[in-house]
Amino acid sequence: MTGDLARVAGRDRSPARPGPGPIADELVRRLEIALTRRAGGRLTGDHRGRGLGEGLDLDRLRPYEPGDDVRRIDWNATARTFIPQVREDVPDRQLTAWIVLDRSASMHFGTADRRKADVAEGAALVVGRFVARRSDRLGVVTFGAAHDRVTPPAGGRNGMLGLLRVLATDAAEEGAGTPTLARALHTVAASRTSAGLVTIVSDFRGRLDWRPALTEVAGRHTVLAIEIGDPRETELVDVGELTLIDPETGRTLRVDTADRRLRTMFGEAATAERTAIAAEFSRLGIRHLRLSTQGAWLPGFARAIDTTGRPT
Repeated sequence: MTGDLARVAGRDRSPARPGPGPIADELVRRLEIALTRRAGGRLTGDHRGRGLGEGLDLDRLRPYEPGDDVRRIDWNATARTFIPQVREDVPDRQLTAWIVLDRSASMHFGTADRRKADVAEGAALVVGRFVARRSDRLGVVTFGAAHDRVTPPAGGRNGMLGLLRVLATDAAEEGAGTPTLARALHTVAASRTSAGLVTIVSDFRGRLDWRPALTEVAGRHTVLAIEIGDPRETELVDVGELTLIDPETGRTLRVDTADRRLRTMFGEAATAERTAIAAEFSRLGIRHLRLSTQGAWLPGFARAIDTTGRPT
């Protein structure tokens, strides 16, 4: 998969939906090295697992012993034998990566070069290509749309094709779906895959009810949080009277942007909200970077992740 990755999703482009734009191979290669180091060496994908552990293939069943994790009990085998049986799996030999992708209506917002959804698409394509090139497994969970999807992990090209099928359709621009980030993270946490990389691509708008689920996922996986933002979400410019519309609820609010005090309050509230989210990521030891709809997002991605694995 070489050349302009923005073409591989097969999407119709327009000035209103420009897509992520060209994605240069050279920058993607730099990001692959950086992503590997950011994950603390877990992104090998080419080593053989040793011994017994968690995976998708059964190695053996044995009687339960004191101290065993009760979550490993195989209840079907227990019912057949009338003796508690513990499942032992062959450990995974590949990395399993998940992309948790925000498809909510707020992702259609964009006042600069493109929408947040376009930048999110590009970031997902970069991570997907990285996983596919290593022949590791890639799964996708979407949230925020009326009909969200769970694409089970698949290896190599099949994993990338699963991501492209998700990106081939756009979510509705108005109205909120029932599934939330918390539910999407619970889906990842409930999967029986071994520790790997979970990349969340979202604007992280709304309630922070996803914190418990994120804590659970971060306790097992390396997590990369990619926050997509737009300049007008943190700064209210003076354009006179303006009607603001919440794309997910349809709620409208009429404001006078000429009011300097209002603009100051808006900026302070927006900064406080973003600071609280960043603090939550820091508390959990989650790698966090921000991408903007303004300017070229891919060089910003490359700058945000250096080869030492620290945010720049």
